[in-house]
Amino acid sequence: MATIPITKRGAEKLKEELHRLKTVDRPWVINAIAEARAQGDLSENAEYDAAKDRQGFIEGRIQEIEGKLSAAQVIDPSTVDAGGRVVFGATVELEEEESGELVTYQIVGEDEADLKLGLINISSPIARALIGKEEGDVASVHAPGGVKHYEIARVNYL
Repeated sequence: MATIPITKRGAEKLKEELHRLKTVDRPWVINAIAEARAQGDLSENAEYDAAKDRQGFIEGRIQEIEGKLSAAQVIDPSTVDAGGRVVFGATVELEEEESGELVTYQIVGEDEADLKLGLINISSPIARALIGKEEGDVASVHAPGGVKHYEIARVNYL
């Protein structure tokens, strides 16, 4: 199985979710199934069906997270020194050439991406255009609204 890059913060979030699923959600759904069974006829018991569906979701998510964590390559951006190049985990300040608007993004793994927080997926078009570039370089990004050009103003490893 190929390794999946993830930041240290992203790995911690996955571990917290896994812990919650195993210690809170799983016991709760087992109890809900037991209560629904105690009501008798399971063939027409909506609570039982809902609890079983929820149990399936929880068990599937546990397996998914465990798989991702076992294949994860945890990268601490603060220990990365790429000589000013944009790499996984880097925080990049960009200036859009047309409007002059400044934006800041950190390049993270798929599970961590949240555009509202400035966290972009390593496989997104903008991240792919930035990887390997340095301060002062211009990256061309093919976006739905057309090609946008961004000048890399600053690269940090936080």
